[in-house]
Amino acid sequence: MRCPYCGSFDTQVKDSRPAEDSSCIRRRRVCPTCGGRFTTFERVQLREIIVVKKSGKRAPFDRDKLTRSVEIALRKRPVEPDRVEQMISGIVRQLESLGEAEIESQRIGELVIEGLRLLDAVAYVRFASVYRDFREARDFNALIDELESGAETADAAEDE
Repeated sequence: MRCPYCGSFDTQVKDSRPAEDSSCIRRRRVCPTCGGRFTTFERVQLREIIVVKKSGKRAPFDRDKLTRSVEIALRKRPVEPDRVEQMISGIVRQLESLGEAEIESQRIGELVIEGLRLLDAVAYVRFASVYRDFREARDFNALIDELESGAETADAAEDE
């Protein structure tokens, strides 16, 4: 692993332990060249996923990009980081379990929207408004009506 401080390829692992829901390994590393310390995370990757964008362009799936977009939607929202990581890990597992080498970006977006709908209503509306390219206030109204009708359906199911 290359040192992020000096660029040396000679780094040493000082400590390893399971992280999150034991789906990855957290490693503390030190660089003998500059003395810098940093943390890396190692995850299992079942297959290489290629994302097919709306333009037809293809790019490798990037978990960090997915995480950043979800974090933007959740900015200043009271959601625990562990729940966010569980949602992201669940989305990645769903993508890997599809068994397809290429997945359309729309499919990933829909999985994120569904995850955010269950996690935080405000983040759901934020993400959906960008993802679905809202242009007018009534687009928000329709989404909120959809969200509220889904909540009423869930409440009715709990009452039974």
